[in-house]
Amino acid sequence: MKVEVIMPQMGESIQEGTVVKWLKKPGEKVKRDEPILEISTDKVDAEIPSPAAGVLSEIKIGEGKTVEIKTVLGTIDTEAEAGVGAAAPSPAPEPSAAKSAPAAAGAPTLSPEPARPVASAAPKPSARPGTLEERIRTRSSPLVRRMAKEANVDIATLQGSGISGRVTKNDFLSHVQGAGPRATASSPAPASAPAIAFKPGERTKVEPLAVMRRKISEHMVASKRTSAHVHSFFEVDYTAVDRIRREKKEAFLERHGVKLTYLPFILQATVEALKAFPVMNASVDGDNLIYKKDINLGVAVALDWGLIVPVIKNAEERNLAGLAKATVDLAERARVKKLLPEEVQGGTFTITNPGVFGSLFGTPIINQPQLAILGVGTIEKRLKVLDEAIAIRTMGYLSIGFDHRIIDGAVADQFMSLVKKTLESFDPRLV
Repeated sequence: MKVEVIMPQMGESIQEGTVVKWLKKPGEKVKRDEPILEISTDKVDAEIPSPAAGVLSEIKIGEGKTVEIKTVLGTIDTEAEAGVGAAAPSPAPEPSAAKSAPAAAGAPTLSPEPARPVASAAPKPSARPGTLEERIRTRSSPLVRRMAKEANVDIATLQGSGISGRVTKNDFLSHVQGAGPRATASSPAPASAPAIAFKPGERTKVEPLAVMRRKISEHMVASKRTSAHVHSFFEVDYTAVDRIRREKKEAFLERHGVKLTYLPFILQATVEALKAFPVMNASVDGDNLIYKKDINLGVAVALDWGLIVPVIKNAEERNLAGLAKATVDLAERARVKKLLPEEVQGGTFTITNPGVFGSLFGTPIINQPQLAILGVGTIEKRLKVLDEAIAIRTMGYLSIGFDHRIIDGAVADQFMSLVKKTLESFDPRLV
């Protein structure tokens, strides 16, 4: 019996996925629910389990290929005589819109991504209003539709390079970069990027961008284009928090099973400040400001192959221990690609912690469609003047990046002042 391995729909708005790496080769035995391949989508990287026990008899979609959901990626033979060690069939040819990606994070040996057509401002001659082709292009992801709405661009007038001609984020960004911030249907298509010239004898290594790295690049560029970024910095005295940590760390670990770090204190203080300043937890939809009643904290996690932001849903309902356990759980599962799509969606405010690598402070880019992001600098002992005397205190910097279209500097600084005050006078009874 042949069982098909299909590209799953990893989220309601996701229509395609990229095969990053096959974990099994044709002819190898697989167990039911054993990871069989890795895929990457706009929302999350994930390992796909085998739908049945047997032998992987065929791989239809090779590594680096992007296909629509429900596409058959391979087959599993559940019969005992499945021919272990049989020769691997050649992968089926892929659509011209398929994209090339590295076989695995950090692997530099694959060929670069083939050239793709950029979005054109003019529709195909055969595309009439209301045709199937036009409707397919309009059925882009919610992010692309929102970006197009804000830029006053009619998606139906763009020629996409995605599956079935869908307009992708790359298509839209290429169009906007070539046409200006207020693109219209009559704007010319952007010119191709100039090739990088290498000097004779120059020692170089060409490495194609991983799927996640391309997506991070797209999101960062789109955010800088969308929001008017401003940053403010505050110095925080963590001495009270440090004292609480040292006094309660052993009991906390025994009771909750996770270490008591500085991060949950910062999360708790941020939640309290977001309650007091709800505009920091809002987003923009056209001419409307959407206040989010739920506080969903995104906490950036650095991976060997990129960056991902899992979300602690309803953080306002969790105590410090709950925030600590949620942070550890999401970070651990992010590093082994076990996050669900909904666990990286719906964030209302993001916290990033470059301080773990020694950075004093940073100017992080806002995670769209949010309006602000908190950056945590390294926490260390420093000399501090207190009451005309020099003392050794546990100090660190916090930065707030905010969208100046909506948030005034006074509001952002009042928000940060409350975060600072909460941390510097943290109530030990909350631990």
